[in-house]
This record gives sequence, structure tokens and C-alpha cells, in this order.
Amino acid sequence: MKFNSIFLILSFLIFTQLSGCAAVHDRRTLGSVIEDESIELKSLQILYGVDEIRLNTHVNATSYNSVLLLTGEVPTKALRSDIVNRLRDLPKVRKVLNELVIAAPSSFISRASDTVVTGKSKIALLSLNHIQGFDPTRVKIVSENGVVYLMGLLKQHEITPVIEVVRRVGGVQRVVKLFEITTY
Repeated sequence: MKFNSIFLILSFLIFTQLSGCAAVHDRRTLGSVIEDESIELKSLQILYGVDEIRLNTHVNATSYNSVLLLTGEVPTKALRSDIVNRLRDLPKVRKVLNELVIAAPSSFISRASDTVVTGKSKIALLSLNHIQGFDPTRVKIVSENGVVYLMGLLKQHEITPVIEVVRRVGGVQRVVKLFEITTY
């Protein structure tokens, strides 16, 4: 348990140092950004703390504005339900979006391809510099087996251009929009 506490503290310190610049452009409060990082770290601690989950699944937990997105592969519906139930009770989690699929864990090649798709999608968002007030760092992109999940606090007029640009990225099979709309 002491190791887990030290890991959480060190991870938090590293995160706060690396994300300081991005937080300036974020529409979330600094407290929300820190809370999201905490939710992700606690999720990983729970997932890696259970042998059956750690050894038999590939699960990603991404939090944005206290909405926890679960992506990846699990071998059974029962294990998927167990994971969701464990993470649903985390403090400060407003909602769990369960996008876990019943399948064997994805291959290294598939995960590497998803990393490339995510990178290409982030770069593609730079082309939207004509939209007044738009900042591509406000869009959280998660890719899993060619499915791209888009999270963020966006203004209504920003959403459609973001989706259309990401849809045209090579390797994207489907786009799932999980945005929250803001007026500020």
C-alpha cells in the first residue's frame, strides 16, 4: 500500500509539471484537471490490483470533466461488469461510459496503430485554426481498434468541424463524440 501511495504522489507531481501549459488553455478548472488525473490514477490502481483483470484484459481509463471513459477488451461480460462496478464507485466520477468490448486483448501492432491514429487526429485538428477561439488541446482523443473517442468541453460551433476533420484521418473507422457543450 505504501508503494501505491508513493506512486500516486509521484505521478501527480509529474502530471502537474507536464500539464501546466495545457491547463492554461483548458476550459476545465485546474481543480477539475487535477481531479481527472486522480480518477485515472485511482482507476489504474484498482485495475492493476486485481490479478484477474490485470492478467486477462486490456483496459484504458480516461477521465475528462469527471466522466470516466473505459475502452479496451475483456474476455467475458461478467468481467466487464466487475470492472465497471469497481470504477463506478470512485469518488468524483459523475458517469462511466463503458466502451469495453468482449474480445481477447488487442495486439501490440493494433495498439501501435491506435497511437498513430491518435497522433494524426491531433495534428489534423491544427487545421481548424480558422475557428475563432478554438484550441485543439481542448479535445481529448482516445483511439481503440480504429474507433476514435472525442472528449472535451467545446462550444456548439466547434463540434461538427472537429468530428469532420477527425473522420477524414487515415485509419479512423468510426468517431464517437462524447463532448460536453459549453457557452464560455
